[in-house]
Amino acid sequence: MHFEHAGIATENARELAELYTDLFGIQNVHEEEFDGMRIIFLDCGNGYFELLEPFEDGTIAQYLERNGPGIHHLALRTDDIEGALETAREHDVRLIDEEPRPGAWGHTVAFLHPSDTGGILLELVEH
Repeated sequence: MHFEHAGIATENARELAELYTDLFGIQNVHEEEFDGMRIIFLDCGNGYFELLEPFEDGTIAQYLERNGPGIHHLALRTDDIEGALETAREHDVRLIDEEPRPGAWGHTVAFLHPSDTGGILLELVEH
């Protein structure tokens, strides 16, 4: 496993991307509309900032309503998402996604429940 990205909920992904580009010299390497959101990936060298701007009601819109902008989740890259999910099951970690599903940038993803992972929503990502 390797660090993949920090998912950041925001009201304006492009504005935040410009700020981070100016502040940190990092580059926008991918942008798409997926699952009712604008998603922008900024390359930090050893992982990404994934900026999540909702267009419609859904998980990120609800997160913003409850918590305001900020870190929504952390993601770990794996070469074997099925095996990682099985390991999580063996450790009695609740899965939000029992089976891997399509995610942004063409990746396969699955989320682990924060109540069993130290209060952090963790995403597994397979390229």
